[in-house]
Amino acid sequence: MKKDIYIFNDGDLKRKDNTVYFETKGKKKYLPVEELNNIWVFGEINLNKKFLDFVSQKEICIHFFNYYGYYTGTFYPREHLNSGYVILKQAENYLDYEKRLKIAKMIIETAAENIIVILRYYNSRGVDAELELKDIAEKKKLMEDCKTIEELMAVEGNMRQEYYECFSKIIKNPEFAFKVRSKRPPRDKINALISFGNSMMYTTVLGEIYQTQLDPRIGYLHSTNMRRFSLNLDIAEIFKPIIVDRTIFTILNRSELTEKDFESDLNSIMLNDRGRKKFIEEYNNKLLTTIKHPKIGTTVSYKRIIRLELYKLQKYITEDEPYNGFVARW
Repeated sequence: MKKDIYIFNDGDLKRKDNTVYFETKGKKKYLPVEELNNIWVFGEINLNKKFLDFVSQKEICIHFFNYYGYYTGTFYPREHLNSGYVILKQAENYLDYEKRLKIAKMIIETAAENIIVILRYYNSRGVDAELELKDIAEKKKLMEDCKTIEELMAVEGNMRQEYYECFSKIIKNPEFAFKVRSKRPPRDKINALISFGNSMMYTTVLGEIYQTQLDPRIGYLHSTNMRRFSLNLDIAEIFKPIIVDRTIFTILNRSELTEKDFESDLNSIMLNDRGRKKFIEEYNNKLLTTIKHPKIGTTVSYKRIIRLELYKLQKYITEDEPYNGFVARW
C-alpha cells in the first residue's frame, strides 16, 4: 500500500531528476515518489510548476492546511482513471431528485448505524448511553420518511448533536467535556479536535476518490456547487464515527493530549503542531488497523475499506448493484 507523508516544517518542495525532496534549514529529505499517495502540508512551503508537473505524472495529491490547521485546498492532478460513463451516471443520479435522496438516505443511515455501534460498545463498558441509543435509533427511523435532503440533514444534525453530548460520558477528562458543537471557529478543545479530525477525514476520502473513476464534485447528501468537492463529504459521514471519534476517545482517555497541545487565537482554540502530530499519529493507526472484511472475507485496512465503499457506490450508480454501506463491528 502506498503511503502518505506529512510536512509540518517550513521549507521548499523541489524536483531533482526523477525524484523530489523537501528542503528545510539547509537539510534535504528525499521523498519516495513511487510509494506516495498523498502529501499533507501544514507548514509554509515553496514549490514550482516543475515540481507540480512531476507529482501530477506520479498521480500524487497534495493537501494544504493553513496556520490554524484548517483545510485550504488540494492539488488534485488530472484524473488518471477518467470515465465519461461513470460521470454521466453520477450526474444522472444527482439530477433525478428521488435517486439523489435515496443515495443520501443510504449514506446517512449507514453513518447512524456506525454511531450506534460506537455507543453500544461504550454502553457495554459502563457508559450509560441507553437513552441516547434509543433516541438515535428513533431518529434513524425518521430518516426513512424524509421527503427532502433538507429534512434528512435536519434529522441527521439532531442525531449528531445527541451523539456528541454523549462524548462527555465517554471521555474521562472533564477538561474535554462537550457542551455545544462550534465549528467556525471551534470554541473549546473538544470542538477543535472534532473539527480537525473531520477535516482530516474529508481529505482522506478525497485522496481515495482520486484512485477511482468517481468525480469528487458530484455528491448526493451535500449539494454540488461551484466552490468545493462534495462526494468526499458524503462518504466521510460513514467513517467519522469509527475513525475520527475513536481517535479522539483513544488519545484523550490515554491522556496523550495536554494544555500544551493547544493554543488560542481571539475567540477560537486550535491544536498546535505538537497536538496535530499526536492526533495524526493515532488517526493513522486507526486508518491502518486491519480487520477481516465481512463481505469479501480478506483482511483489509480501514483506509482500504474507504476505497471499497467508493467502489460499491460506483457499482450502485452504474450497474444498479445493491448498496449496503459499511457498518463496523467495532
